[in-house]
Amino acid sequence: MTITVAYLGPEGTFTEAALWQFVEEGGFDAEVTALPVDSPAHAVETVAAGRADYACLAIENSVDGPVTQTFDALRSAGVQIYRETDLQIAFSLMVYPGTTPSEVRTLATHPVAHQQVRGWLARHLPEAQFIPATSNAAAARSVAEGKAQAAIAPHRAAAIWNLDVVAENIADVTEARTRFVLVGPRGVPTPRTGNDRTSVVFTLPNQPGTLAAALGEFARRGVDMSRIESRPTRDRLGAYHFYVDLVGHIDDTPVAEALRDLWLRAETLTFLGSWPAGAAARRPPPP
Repeated sequence: MTITVAYLGPEGTFTEAALWQFVEEGGFDAEVTALPVDSPAHAVETVAAGRADYACLAIENSVDGPVTQTFDALRSAGVQIYRETDLQIAFSLMVYPGTTPSEVRTLATHPVAHQQVRGWLARHLPEAQFIPATSNAAAARSVAEGKAQAAIAPHRAAAIWNLDVVAENIADVTEARTRFVLVGPRGVPTPRTGNDRTSVVFTLPNQPGTLAAALGEFARRGVDMSRIESRPTRDRLGAYHFYVDLVGHIDDTPVAEALRDLWLRAETLTFLGSWPAGAAARRPPPP
């Protein structure tokens, strides 16, 4: 049996590294085939269409916050989160062999990575023109193809695309970490471990106090809310989807009761999953 897992490619991205970390942590009970795609939305679409069993997605960074493309993709694709892991993020500056940093006038990287190295670039490559790439490894590939003079990417990408690394650990904030999730078709949640995370997305009537009342359902039951984000619904100005992460599992009575009453208040409510958090995340997803 082989399991196909889609990820933001090409080979050499942090997302690919997270995929193999899931494997090392015992996340699968079968051989894994990695399927590179060009966006988080495409990764989710391959799962929804049955062309992949799971997708590995970056969801949150300790420096730059939420990965909005992932949040938008999760909302309406009919998928569910089953596991999480996190990686320390370290960037390297790489160039085509023989190029010196002083010669660099065009630099490719992913926009999220660009935000995390802007200070370093201002000090060391202030005249380099930023070229957005679909991923950091795609930026490295663009250097190999002659489309940019330098890239900021994981160190491993330099070996894959035969580039020279001329600077390492160039992030403005050291020890940055990114959280990744493993997403599959909707099904039975990963079993409760006692150290779990639950995520939902909902919309509310546009009336005074509706958000405070909705969040009050968690507070009254002592359910800790570890994160809240909002994203526009895109159908009208001032309307938002609210994404909430909760400490606990949907099988925990306080969480279940709070979500039941939230459902009564919400216009829409989508369950995105309950799964092991932190060290408890090292268990296989359901078949």
